[in-house]
Amino acid sequence: MADETLWQRIQNSLERQGLMRHLGARLVRVEPGLVEIALPYSDKVTQQQGGFHGGAMGALADIAGGYAGLSVAPADMEVTTAEYKINFLAAFQGGEIHATGKVIRAGKRLIVTSAEVLHLAPDGRQTCCAVMQQTLVTVPKTY
Repeated sequence: MADETLWQRIQNSLERQGLMRHLGARLVRVEPGLVEIALPYSDKVTQQQGGFHGGAMGALADIAGGYAGLSVAPADMEVTTAEYKINFLAAFQGGEIHATGKVIRAGKRLIVTSAEVLHLAPDGRQTCCAVMQQTLVTVPKTY
């Protein structure tokens, strides 16, 4: 699949995700087996102390890993998350977070991915704030 076709496949799917649209997520990078998605800091993604909410970080990691898996799945298939485990390492305010999902192993039915969530501070510093491992299941595309 050509890079532009792969980018468009992931972008089209991301645009269908109401939660990601609501939170302001955007696609940053797409390669076979690797997808990076950014989420800007806003009052939509904070917890009570003003930092990025763990649920927002988890959702972003899940989406990045899922799209990394989708990037290696057949064109007539989708993926859905069967399981993920995430470790939160640090909390941050401001800037944005980037989740980079990578395929660890792609089988016909199961795809295992990982994702790293980095905080990008306004001054350019980058710090890891979460890591995730995920199992995806391929399913028929229904739209």
